[in-house]
Amino acid sequence: MATKNILVTGGAGFIGSHLLENLLKTGANVICIDNFSTSTVKNIDSLMQQPNFEFLKRSVNDPLDIEDLPELEKFKIKFTGVQEVYHLASPTSAKNFNQYRDDTLVTNSVGVINALRFATKHKAKFVLSSSSVVYGPRRKENPKFNEEDLGMVDHLSPRACYDEGKRFAETATMTFAQMHGLDAKIARVFRTYGPRERLFDGEMIPDFIIDCLDGRDLTIYGDKKFTTTLTYVTDIVDGLVRLMDAPSDIGVVNLGSSEDVPLVDVAEKIIKLTGSKSKIVFKAPLLFMTPLGIPDTRKAKEQLSWLPLVRLEDGLKKSIEFALAHKELI
Repeated sequence: MATKNILVTGGAGFIGSHLLENLLKTGANVICIDNFSTSTVKNIDSLMQQPNFEFLKRSVNDPLDIEDLPELEKFKIKFTGVQEVYHLASPTSAKNFNQYRDDTLVTNSVGVINALRFATKHKAKFVLSSSSVVYGPRRKENPKFNEEDLGMVDHLSPRACYDEGKRFAETATMTFAQMHGLDAKIARVFRTYGPRERLFDGEMIPDFIIDCLDGRDLTIYGDKKFTTTLTYVTDIVDGLVRLMDAPSDIGVVNLGSSEDVPLVDVAEKIIKLTGSKSKIVFKAPLLFMTPLGIPDTRKAKEQLSWLPLVRLEDGLKKSIEFALAHKELI
């Protein structure tokens, strides 16, 4: 085919919107599905007028019967089908986690199965955006996780709808691959930052930047020992695209930075880069902001020729530039 048709669920989200931009630059026809539960139309405003882009406001928890929609006639899906499906849809909110627990549970079960059925129907390649949470909490003896680690998740905890939900989503993906011959891969995405992260939601990096620009204290939900890995969003998008193009038997791949950094150091970098006089304060940890493991990325390097390219300081500068440019809207 001269032009691929690609479906992206959750495309109006933080990572999803960057993925849409990447795919559109390749000349593909791109269909975005999102219901804006934890995303915003502002993330995709600039794409709406592109002739090879179409947005459908709907939930993946409903059957994806979209072939006969008049707005998609230009892509001739009934005749040419859909060649790739990226499944990114999943409500996430650090501060308002309880508000989305029901939706999170359904999206990571019914939603992923609907996306898998759609991909199977069209014999499309499928990439699931999973999460490092499937490994469970960080281990003291060895904080690095490789793809063979089984992990340990409390399936009855208050946040299990997300953690165990992602594990079920992976199970569903591999089941469809095994039973239906679906070309399906799984990306375990570690902590990601960059422009379009949700503000005032406990994600810390965007909140740090806005607080610095406004001269407020920076709040770390934890103590000085809180460390994390941080990967710039365009590096994650590059990894997702490479994974889609990889051989069908590659399975699961970690995508993330293997550099563990104290969050207080990140806060201090942002204070310095913004020239702010803000102070750093510490508050009780949030349920969704816990120390996660460090990715072993040898598989991504060896089989995808992938590694994060954007340095933390450069990524923070880009995030600050975005915040400055959009401060009035914020």
